[in-house]
Amino acid sequence: MPADPVAPTRDRPLRRLGFLTIGLFDAADPGPGHHVTLEMIELGERLGFDSAWLRDRHLQHGISSPVAVLAAASQRTSRIDLGTAVIPLAWENPLRLAEDLATVDVLSGGRLNPGVSVGPPMSWDDVRSSLYPDTADVEDFGYARVERLLGFLAGERASTFSGTRGIEVFSDRVQPQSPGLRQRMWYGGASLRSATWAGEHAMNYLTSSVVKWEGPDQPEGGYDFAEVQLAQVRAFRSAHPDGDRARVSQGLVVLPTDTATREQREKYEAYAASRLERTRTPQTPAKLLFAPDLVGTSEELVEQLRADPAFREVDEVAFALPFTFEPEDYVQILTDMATRLAPLLGWEPGLLNT
Repeated sequence: MPADPVAPTRDRPLRRLGFLTIGLFDAADPGPGHHVTLEMIELGERLGFDSAWLRDRHLQHGISSPVAVLAAASQRTSRIDLGTAVIPLAWENPLRLAEDLATVDVLSGGRLNPGVSVGPPMSWDDVRSSLYPDTADVEDFGYARVERLLGFLAGERASTFSGTRGIEVFSDRVQPQSPGLRQRMWYGGASLRSATWAGEHAMNYLTSSVVKWEGPDQPEGGYDFAEVQLAQVRAFRSAHPDGDRARVSQGLVVLPTDTATREQREKYEAYAASRLERTRTPQTPAKLLFAPDLVGTSEELVEQLRADPAFREVDEVAFALPFTFEPEDYVQILTDMATRLAPLLGWEPGLLNT
């Protein structure tokens, strides 16, 4: 759906720089992959990144428990914000998740930025008997699950009892309570409905390299990913109490090649080319539209990003790292992002938590 043509797109200098990783590992030896993820977060902090984000992958060879990994990261870092993009709430009990999130936020000194989403679990028919053997038919996988989580984090009652029983003291609220965590909650959305809902509920908004096409089949002028994303950003801010100041983070795949070897450049270009066909038309019955991956020198990437109306509307990013690259590739990409690309976009390190 095209953005409102009356409201001009603004050019915002990049204020917050982040990166997103899946944390791939070898099923036969999962330890090294998890440690590489922690090392990348540490590298991100040294390079001045404002945030590091972990995807959530269940029954795959990617991080299945990002909150646990971020607890470890919180003890190896002191400054960088730590986020999830995103936790699918269909796999979680909101009360238990609230306890985990609050605990890690306390351990991190208030640096946790949890991102969540709703909808049935991926491969629902394959996992329903294991995930919800007795309640699969009555589980609610809609927005109400997020509202429960937000309420618990904000201090709403989780129990009908508080006081002392015997020698034990009980609270009727989630413990620990971590002030400010509710304001750092993000919703990962791909539709206008989700963008509007997140704004109405005063969340922050994560938009990625995937959006839902909600326009006509075979539109005149073709499928324009950036215009769909721009419309969602504006719908979110229109519904949010903070309006134009509401936080939005964009998560495209962006691969700078300034210091890459010839082999790395060829690898990145081949990776992007292998995924280009899926960007031409909506995919799957859900009509998901994918953004092309961006590969090039920082100067070339700046030109492409500034031509993107959705990018010009935001001042925060969490550029996504490809799933299957080697650790040395990630080091080169992150280093070029922080030392070459982001400064050309107006970013300065050291503006955290302002």
